[in-house]
Amino acid sequence: MLGIGGLGAAGLALPGCATMVARREAVATGCLPPVLVDRSRVIREVVGLRPYRASGFVVRAEALGTKRLVHNYGHGGAGITLSWGTSRLAVELGLQGHQGPVAVVGAGIMGLTTARLVQEAGFPVTIYAEALPPDTTSNIAGGQWAPFGHSRRDAVTPEWRAQFARALDYSWRRFQLLVGDEYGVRWVPTYDQGDGPDPADPLERYRPDHRPLAPSEHPFAVERLSRYQTMYVETGRFLRQLIRDVQVAGGRFERRRFANPAELAALPEGLVFNCTGLGARALFGDEELRPARGQLAVLLPQPEVRYAFTGQAGYMFPRPDGVLLGGTFDMDEWSTEPDPAITERIIRSHQTLFGGFRCRTGRSGLA
Repeated sequence: MLGIGGLGAAGLALPGCATMVARREAVATGCLPPVLVDRSRVIREVVGLRPYRASGFVVRAEALGTKRLVHNYGHGGAGITLSWGTSRLAVELGLQGHQGPVAVVGAGIMGLTTARLVQEAGFPVTIYAEALPPDTTSNIAGGQWAPFGHSRRDAVTPEWRAQFARALDYSWRRFQLLVGDEYGVRWVPTYDQGDGPDPADPLERYRPDHRPLAPSEHPFAVERLSRYQTMYVETGRFLRQLIRDVQVAGGRFERRRFANPAELAALPEGLVFNCTGLGARALFGDEELRPARGQLAVLLPQPEVRYAFTGQAGYMFPRPDGVLLGGTFDMDEWSTEPDPAITERIIRSHQTLFGGFRCRTGRSGLA
């Protein structure tokens, strides 16, 4: 009976065993499904202006007439990453001794996360904004959880570094609570064209499972490669859910443009959070704020692509709403119109990257 049963089971399992063997061989040789990069697969081209300050983001409180004003802006290319963290710092500054309603100016990710934390502390909130999602810079962000392009090392102070460390820690933990389809936050293995872990880098703790890879462990035709895990945010879905959260908790939205601080001082709320991003340059005369232009070419979604890449070719982030190709960081460029020449450059660099794969798994790839 054991012999017959074993033969029967083996016969039934042959196709599955073959599949499992193929999968193990694919894993052993480092195969991945390639991204299908072609101009015909581009579904949208978008441009965002990152609010960059060499000395880093601003989280600071000051008086505005009889009101208290708390700034939370200037996050460069790390707005998604730092959002919950710097918003928490701002809320801690603002709510000390405060009573009554609160105003938040700006409806990008900083404004929405600040508003949610204020509501969680028990205060009513009105968000005043000239633009609402999806018409904000936050909607255009790639969504990788990684602190990038937010400051210049020799321009920041020790006090700012302490703020940065606290913000990263809280934001890292808060985003983990939101992983799942509801908020569009996912863990994705990320292949990085670099040497691998650096124990001296304080940011290394935010790259779990980080290790260098041998050529046999990946298909990329590059000399050095490492892999780690991090979170990715589908920004459109995430911002929509935050808006719902604010509204469900009783928050209000009012479309409004402010020309100067005096108009903020005329608001009925006694506490105002400034989360205007690049708009703070004109509103508060912060000349250190500079636009860092980023352009994305978004390809048709490929559900089988479940990894990300960052390197000399730029970056590739897979999301349910499309495969994002980018990596540009052009300082002092104010145009928000996509440049066809930049799109072509992005397409060509990624065609070279994925066209050079050392193995092919076909469109289905690995699950």
